[in-house]
Amino acid sequence: FKKFGQLCFISKMKKLIIAALLVVSISTFAQNGDRSERSKMTPEQRNTQRVERMSKELNLDAKQQEQLKQLYAEEAQAREAQRANSKDKKGQGRENMEAQRKASEEKMKAILTPEQLTKWKANQDKMRERMQQRMGDRQRGGMDDRPQDGGNMDN
Repeated sequence: FKKFGQLCFISKMKKLIIAALLVVSISTFAQNGDRSERSKMTPEQRNTQRVERMSKELNLDAKQQEQLKQLYAEEAQAREAQRANSKDKKGQGRENMEAQRKASEEKMKAILTPEQLTKWKANQDKMRERMQQRMGDRQRGGMDDRPQDGGNMDN
């Protein structure tokens, strides 16, 4: 009977290990699902999604929504041009990004009301903090690089 008891224990342990591996693999797949959907989107679809989210967050009117769609389309084209040019010039990326961020902020001042602009800047600061947290987690070898509050990263 002792051997039979050991075999049952081993069988139960195998089932437990398989179940644990299944849970881990499913949760990993579920976490990465949102990113794979986003990577399949066209730039126009991503811009539309950004405008829709901002409309909800900032209560934008139709004119502001159209202005943002145009702004995001222009920024996407500028990013593509920047990527094409940056293959030759490696050291200027950070300066160019900072200049583009400042130019974008100036354009947002022209589109948004002062209240909306304040809220937008707060959202941008939160996004920047989450990105820095994620980058720090990755550098420390952390496995979970998703925002803790379930927020979106493309504010």
